[in-house]
Amino acid sequence: MDSLDMPGLSIAIINDAKIVYHRALGVANVDTGEPLTEESLFEAASLSKPVFAYFTMKMVQKGLLDLDKPMYEYLPHPGIDSASQEWYKLITPRMILSHSTGFPNWSNDQLITISYKPGTNFSYSGEAYQYLAAVIGQLNEVGWEDGLNQVYLDEVAVPLGLQHSSFTGNDYIKTHKAMGHEKGAITDKELFGKSFGAAYSLHSNAKDYAKFLLALIKEEGLEEKYFKEMFKEHNHFKEDNPIKLQIGQTGWGLGMAQKPHQKGMMHMHTGNNHDFQSYCMIIPEEEYGIVFFTNSDNMQGFLENFKLLGKQF
Repeated sequence: MDSLDMPGLSIAIINDAKIVYHRALGVANVDTGEPLTEESLFEAASLSKPVFAYFTMKMVQKGLLDLDKPMYEYLPHPGIDSASQEWYKLITPRMILSHSTGFPNWSNDQLITISYKPGTNFSYSGEAYQYLAAVIGQLNEVGWEDGLNQVYLDEVAVPLGLQHSSFTGNDYIKTHKAMGHEKGAITDKELFGKSFGAAYSLHSNAKDYAKFLLALIKEEGLEEKYFKEMFKEHNHFKEDNPIKLQIGQTGWGLGMAQKPHQKGMMHMHTGNNHDFQSYCMIIPEEEYGIVFFTNSDNMQGFLENFKLLGKQF
């Protein structure tokens, strides 16, 4: 942390299906020097997606959602380009969770042009995750703001003991959230509000998120067949995929990337909201995992230091 000028870090390590290490290190605010505590919260950024995928599987288990039913049959999407209408009708929840829809990452209020036949390639898309959140909100008759977050709390957070992991803002988050930093300076960004951002808006810390990872390792809260679906490869990367060439990931399950390791298959995800960055990984066969949150833009350097220590993360 010193060598990277990293303000703060919340980190937890799982071994033998137990949280064996958890620390909150550094400061929540570089200007005031306010220290982080074990209760300090961070923007999870895209680490929101694995939690949302688990939430989605709860909806599948309850019979509300079918992984292979076309999305438009649940809720027509109003922002699809006319040239993409036929391909759009092929998109299913399974394709969304494994990033094979052809959607862009974000539409930025433009009409969506689907870049390939859904189910045949890889394109990382937060936009598609938001579409699925809207469908789940409709199925639960709550919309996609605080009402959907309450369903998540009831179905996921409370049963797993995630005391302070929320997709929408609240008073506890306001008083416990660390400040974000870019290039060593505070960003002073507005707190995410009432919208349920399936792809980006979860607030959490390593202690809470490690409990979620433990649920994946110990297969808690879902029937075994649904964990098998989550951990199975649903989107195999082509040989020229940049992520495969640069990082060694070979595909995507339902919610997490996959990377072969000598100890077993790693299921992993990174998060990047710029001033908040994060990382998680589990190897279920080893009952091992790690998660960390930073309130800064230098997570990559932190990961590189792990590599220098011989850890193949």
